[in-house]
Amino acid sequence: MLFYRRVMNQPDLFEQLNHPRPRMRLGAISELSGALSTGKIPRPQAGEDVNNHIHTIYSFSPYSPTQAVWRSCMAGLRTAGIMDHDSISGAEEFIEAGKTIQLATTIGVECRCDFSSTALAGRRINNPDQLSNAYIALHGIPHTRIQAVSAYFQPFREARNRRNRRMVRRLNDVLLDDELLLDFDADVVPLSTVHEGGSITERHILFALSERMIRRFGRGANLLNFLRKKLELNLSAKVQELLAAETNPHYPYDLLGALKSDLVDRFYIDAAEECPPIRECLAFCERVGAISAYAYLGDIGESVTGDKKAQAFEDAYLEELFEILTELGFRAVTYMPNRNSPQQLARVQSLCRQRGLFEISGVDINSPRQEFTCPEIRQPQFRHLIESTWALIGHEAAATEDPDRGMFCREAVEKYPLMQSRIEAFAKIGLARSGGF
Repeated sequence: MLFYRRVMNQPDLFEQLNHPRPRMRLGAISELSGALSTGKIPRPQAGEDVNNHIHTIYSFSPYSPTQAVWRSCMAGLRTAGIMDHDSISGAEEFIEAGKTIQLATTIGVECRCDFSSTALAGRRINNPDQLSNAYIALHGIPHTRIQAVSAYFQPFREARNRRNRRMVRRLNDVLLDDELLLDFDADVVPLSTVHEGGSITERHILFALSERMIRRFGRGANLLNFLRKKLELNLSAKVQELLAAETNPHYPYDLLGALKSDLVDRFYIDAAEECPPIRECLAFCERVGAISAYAYLGDIGESVTGDKKAQAFEDAYLEELFEILTELGFRAVTYMPNRNSPQQLARVQSLCRQRGLFEISGVDINSPRQEFTCPEIRQPQFRHLIESTWALIGHEAAATEDPDRGMFCREAVEKYPLMQSRIEAFAKIGLARSGGF
């Protein structure tokens, strides 16, 4: 980075990728793109890596949509996908930044849905915090439907903030130090882009608490002592090592991960009105021409990201789950090859193929400690996910031009009844429309 600053002679250009105003962010990446094209900044050699699950400041992340695109490019990704919670407000910026720097992009939204009207009622699905509730993704949203998607999720974001306020009050009852008490409007809202259509999540609340704890106790022994003895958190050896390191550059995010793993259940309030019934959400997804994807989590032993405790999810009833997903009309399953065991993923892949479900991959990016790439995708058993990503991009391009030309429209299904044939056809479209980026 220091080398880049010297050759550019603009020490603040990289900081402007996260400027408060999107126009300034896009201006910065335009200048950086020029530096790449002239060789002032060496462009990393892009391999075949893809990532369809990058969060931005429009949910919780240290990265603006523009900076997320820049970092994706610098990591050598061939494609990048935005995936914010209950918000698509960063999508247009993400698309524009991708065009500027010649990186193929795809857009989507992640949300939680109510499954209580299905056979999954009362079960732990893929949500660590709540029964009968699951995360799903809307992938490949046509660009002409961005405003419709934004309008659909607006009331859910508003409902979520009503619950967020209640959770902050409950969290304050849990804390044992008056100097740690939070104010939702003063401490949490400023960490978000809520006034630009962004969402506020539990991570925002916990990041506000992390910052308050660091100010109160400093980094290291005193803070660890409070977490272990006063809050009685069950911290793994790895987390304790990270939080003992006072010079750790990712300290607030590592503290957030520790709190999310072991504190959330003490103040969490079940989400209700902010979670659409699953059939309603799937119907909306079909209307706008997006691809509905169930987000497989799988039983967790040791969390890859450090923000989840050991817990059982769908694996005990996975065959039944896939039967229900098919009956509901899901088009795809999304999973993260770096998160699960080979045995778990082989089982998921087999069930996807049995049920004719499209497979989508990504790496959940919401912390500066995480890598944008996923080396596992280069392994033979996951390489098909690269072609699937180009098919996703092809779907998005085709459905943007004509909503009746998407990957799951009647014409495409009749022409390519086999999923693999349809993937191959739409991957060609994706590669052609991206201009060979």
